[in-house]
Amino acid sequence: MSGLNLDDFGNLIERPDSGVRRDAEERRERLVLPPGSLGRLDDLGEWLSAAQSTVPVRPVERPKVVLFAGDHGVAGLGVSGRPAGSAHELVRATLRGESAAAVLARRFGAALRVVDMALDCDPGSLPEDVVRHRVRRGSGRIDIEDALTAEEAEQAFRAGTAVADEEADSGTDLVVLGDLSVGGTTAASTLIAALCGTDASVVTGRGAAGIDDLAWMRKCAAIRDALRRARPVLGDQLELLATTGGADLAAITGFLLQCAVRRTPVILDGVVSAACALVGQRVAFRAPDWWLAGQRTGEPAQEKALDRMAMEPLLDHGVAVGEGAGALLALPMVQAAAALLAELPERERPEPEAPSAPEAPVSESPAPESPAPENPEQASPEPQDPEPRAEEPRGPEPQDAAAAPGGTTTESPAGTEPAAGDPNGTDTGTETTAEDPNGTDTGTETTAEDPNGTDTGTETTAEDPNGTDTGTETPDRNRNGTAGTADGQADPGTPADSGTPADSGTAAETDPAAGTGPGTGAPRPSAP
Repeated sequence: MSGLNLDDFGNLIERPDSGVRRDAEERRERLVLPPGSLGRLDDLGEWLSAAQSTVPVRPVERPKVVLFAGDHGVAGLGVSGRPAGSAHELVRATLRGESAAAVLARRFGAALRVVDMALDCDPGSLPEDVVRHRVRRGSGRIDIEDALTAEEAEQAFRAGTAVADEEADSGTDLVVLGDLSVGGTTAASTLIAALCGTDASVVTGRGAAGIDDLAWMRKCAAIRDALRRARPVLGDQLELLATTGGADLAAITGFLLQCAVRRTPVILDGVVSAACALVGQRVAFRAPDWWLAGQRTGEPAQEKALDRMAMEPLLDHGVAVGEGAGALLALPMVQAAAALLAELPERERPEPEAPSAPEAPVSESPAPESPAPENPEQASPEPQDPEPRAEEPRGPEPQDAAAAPGGTTTESPAGTEPAAGDPNGTDTGTETTAEDPNGTDTGTETTAEDPNGTDTGTETTAEDPNGTDTGTETPDRNRNGTAGTADGQADPGTPADSGTPADSGTAAETDPAAGTGPGTGAPRPSAP
């Protein structure tokens, strides 16, 4: 062929920056919206950020719609819903702003450019900037002849790369790609069937204008005949475009590859742009990373091509009108993804707390018990039960000291609960204090005047230092307390000192530890 070497594109085209994409993903996780909550928009924004090699992603502000136009000789077989050679009418409607693509581009604020590659009309009837890249007037009938010569195929391919450079140099940050053609879907289906190794009936659709069953059969037969001519040249992509493609398809292929070289993202429209993208993938396998499938048209050939390139369309509305309308519908979605990831704020990071002093290790040894207070009256009272208890039945009252055998009246009442100070349950009911550690208190208060606890319960006064008072008030006339009458008269037969020991006349209990018995009552009277 010519001096154009398609293998150079394989060396020139690199994938979008993977490091930048990782940075974009990390930044996305810090945004106020939870990761994944934007769905496909998250992926679109990260893809754009990698394509732009910047984080955060820049908003899409200068999108451009580029439409390649051409007529195909195979349309003369009645395989299209439009008359053969009528593509120039689509171009004029678009330039007047009356086509679907023109309306949507105006609505979304995208500039629009039409490039004539092989329209079957007088070039003087169209503006100069439209026709200046024209290769020929209409492409050949692919079922019986080549669509282009080798030189025309190279010229169309180079024209496509030149348009891509012009758009990149003018500051276009996103391209919406489409076509204005009659018979273009037949040529595109032939390319896809040849590259995917499938039969004609699998890729034959009804086109943008829609055709009846007879037209579909004619279209399928034309694709079948064109496939016989395409298979021998599958190894050379440019020759394949010359044999069964067309000037517009060759230009679109060159445009897509050069956009990948210039790192310009592209949104694909329908089956024609999908067929050219599949040819471009055969030239440079990294190139499809720069392209997006805008929408699913319902054409079986487009479905085959997108599946081969592992592309998932952004929209699935069945828009088959062509003219780049379906890709334009996806443009606001891409712009929204870029705007969200560029303008959403990041979450506020919590301020780091000052490092606190390490806590002292908690000792597992039990805390030392506080010593018991020396004065029992200072001991803290035992906690009271929150609910009143029923009063426990008391045992029999202790008998009089004179009636208790052995001279003691200590009796352990039945049912006495063991206390903390009496774990063996030997409490006799008598309170144990510091003055009586053995618990031998008989119930008689021990004082300093009676350390042995032999008090008889009779108050000791200065007039009765021996404590021999019998409970009868002793007047001044009877200081020895020996009167036995109520009127306190002195007993003439009783001497002042009867020789009775100080504790012989007590009727109270005595200390069991001392081994003393009960008293003998009043002193024995002497003989008259």
